[in-house]
Amino acid sequence: MIKITEDLRLKKILISDAEVLYALMKTVYPTAYSHFWEDEGNWYINSQYSKENLKQELLEENSSYYFICYKNEIIGNLRIIWDKTLEGLSEEKQMKLHRLYLHEKTQGKGFGKKILNWLEEKAKEKDYKIIWLDAMDEQPQAFQFYKKLGYQYHSHTFLPFELLHDKVRKMSQVYKLLKS
Repeated sequence: MIKITEDLRLKKILISDAEVLYALMKTVYPTAYSHFWEDEGNWYINSQYSKENLKQELLEENSSYYFICYKNEIIGNLRIIWDKTLEGLSEEKQMKLHRLYLHEKTQGKGFGKKILNWLEEKAKEKDYKIIWLDAMDEQPQAFQFYKKLGYQYHSHTFLPFELLHDKVRKMSQVYKLLKS
């Protein structure tokens, strides 16, 4: 376990945790995203959080995948891809925040900020200069959260998922320069 605060910790996700991760995302994901999908997000949850996909993601070189735990309760997940560069941004050492999901009941309590502060410190220890991520344009509160923490717009991309409504496919690619 990685200690972020006395009550907030990260627990490495293992392949044996596939059912726990799937159950978590069946609870967490629909609250924020079900209205983006023709099938309420079932395809996304079933494909992205299947045991097979989890196995692939755990085998991916330079990735770290964690449960976010508060007082021993799993409240979300975090996935990081080290040495992943955002095309056209910089030649400096970069990493991608691939996923950060928190249960709705924990939002507004500063957990996301604490996790990102921890991530920035870890990145600096490993000599990374930039953290970047894809933020859904149709989730303005998430976009504002990252902006408030110093992330800047770089470019955008569009999600290719068939069952995703066209108007919500755009994702802004945002980044933060880490100060030494």
